[in-house]
Amino acid sequence: MRIALISPKGPLYRHRGGIFKKSLRYAPLTLTTLAALVPAELNADVRIYDEGVEVIPEDLDVDLVGMTVITGSARRSVELAKPFRARGIPVVFGGPHVTLAPEDVRAHADVLVTGYAEETWPQLLRDLRAGTLKDHYAQGQNHSLAGMPFPKREMLKRHNYTTMNVFEATRGCIHDCDFCVVPTAWGRKPYQKPVEDVVADIRQMKAKKALFIDLNLIADRRYAKRLFEAFIPLGIQWFGLATSLVQRDVELLDLMARSGCTGLLIGLETLDDDGLDGSRKGFNKPDRYVELIEMLHDRGITLMGTFVFGLDSHGPEVFMETARFCVETGIDLPRFAIVTPFPGTPLFQRLSREGRILHHNWDLYDGQHVVFKPTRLSEQELMEGHEEAWKYVYKRRNIVRRLAKSRLQLPLSIASNWGYRFYANNLHTHYNCDWFIGQDGAPNARANA
Repeated sequence: MRIALISPKGPLYRHRGGIFKKSLRYAPLTLTTLAALVPAELNADVRIYDEGVEVIPEDLDVDLVGMTVITGSARRSVELAKPFRARGIPVVFGGPHVTLAPEDVRAHADVLVTGYAEETWPQLLRDLRAGTLKDHYAQGQNHSLAGMPFPKREMLKRHNYTTMNVFEATRGCIHDCDFCVVPTAWGRKPYQKPVEDVVADIRQMKAKKALFIDLNLIADRRYAKRLFEAFIPLGIQWFGLATSLVQRDVELLDLMARSGCTGLLIGLETLDDDGLDGSRKGFNKPDRYVELIEMLHDRGITLMGTFVFGLDSHGPEVFMETARFCVETGIDLPRFAIVTPFPGTPLFQRLSREGRILHHNWDLYDGQHVVFKPTRLSEQELMEGHEEAWKYVYKRRNIVRRLAKSRLQLPLSIASNWGYRFYANNLHTHYNCDWFIGQDGAPNARANA
């Protein structure tokens, strides 16, 4: 059996003419995990293709194609599937978009996999061998992450990625933010790998630096404590994701620092309480953000602080207010996104009822385009303000001002900031909304000002 596993190209990388000329991707876990789950008795020849960093051969000679589909790559996935299906090669779609909106892609694949695939993917392959392939495989109620094989990271080309040491300890999130795809797609039940399995994976990779892609490592305090305690003997430095709630548990935060945490991504979202309450993220407290940043910096932990623009409470003042806050408080690596109503989420459903969804061109559902009608802003004001905030925080002098606040990991922080400076100054080349593109098909004059 010959299997091709494909991650269709996304919006930011060079193979799609995106912003970055060079890949800044870390090694993905989805395809390497699926490769590891292929039953040994099938003696399958498995190949992995990450279109974000490489071109997919047009003449693949395989028995099955599997694609992991996010909303931003849905149309590209459909495009890729057509020639395979025309040649009689069955195509399997899985991933977040398929789980969120199965009817959107049902006609374009032979098989859909919804939910997590640790149990269903091996069964699908056995059914293919037996000639009993179904058209839909859904995650079972007894899903578990225990005892799973290590991802086959060796199948990726190391030079294509900034790091291969990417790990996962948990999945899911206990919160129900209305713009987040996770509670809609997979529910709010957290899944956890046994701590010893996580440690074994780090050891077999001989990792000294690790990136954890878990959405919220501190969701379960008891599990997080066991995990961080297990990291201490490893002597690793690691970066991960958490929520602002980490500042309310000083004991856990201290343990996190001792375990080797050198950076966290935290979704601060907005400085506006009304916006947070409306998004079901009221546990964020903007009046405590300064304290949070200082607590992290005091423990040697850098902050990638992320914000969104376009909430119903946001007016024209929100962009520079947020950008100045990032500079004045010394957020090490600020990031901004435009609110995006991904299909199936409560936000999408509400905006659909209100007639505020502009289109279903999934290519533009990337967090950097305006795909809905804001309340207190025009679409163009939202786009321009978003770009203005990016450019302000990544001015040379403002990079210096921010990094001078903490002086943490300066070589890496400077390199990361310079990468985002390039992004900020080239963001206008990425816009392809109808109202932004001129009649001659080129960006309007404001983009080049």
